[in-house]
Amino acid sequence: MNFIKTELEGVLVIEPDVHRDARGFFLESWHERKYREAGIPGSFVQDNHSRSVRGTLRGLHAQRARPQGKLVRALQGEIFDVAVDIRPGSRTFGRWVSATLSADNLRQLFVPKGFAHGFCVLSETAEIEYKCTEFYDGKDEIGVRWDDPEIGIAWPVRDPLLSAKDAALPSLAALAALSRPGA
Repeated sequence: MNFIKTELEGVLVIEPDVHRDARGFFLESWHERKYREAGIPGSFVQDNHSRSVRGTLRGLHAQRARPQGKLVRALQGEIFDVAVDIRPGSRTFGRWVSATLSADNLRQLFVPKGFAHGFCVLSETAEIEYKCTEFYDGKDEIGVRWDDPEIGIAWPVRDPLLSAKDAALPSLAALAALSRPGA
């Protein structure tokens, strides 16, 4: 396996060793010891699976009190996957990285705790699966607007399909203000 560091500490792109032959392929999508040695914690507690159509944008999501690390991969189709540093006081606060994940390239993205996560669908449909280090808690969920100019993500879609919840997410500045003592 190849664990590729990004410009955001802790965010990793994983390229698995893929064994292909006339029957298809085989790969390890999770190997606790190898991933732990690369800096990915081994205590995942929840797996999620979603299916979306072309142009769908989900995110940018995180949790405040019980942040989730996520290990994301595309099972079918292709997505533009994004991690944004939302840790107050971080030297890379507000910066983002992306990776194209697809059923063809079999890459994964590890998004550590303290980062918001989102993706948009580039193919007709896409199915993604991701492991989480904490359980989902809707009351703890926070997020950032997908098109916040302070972050400046170069999304490959102009008018994405958004949920009402995602369309109403605050800017990074508004989210950061909520995190300050006394806010």
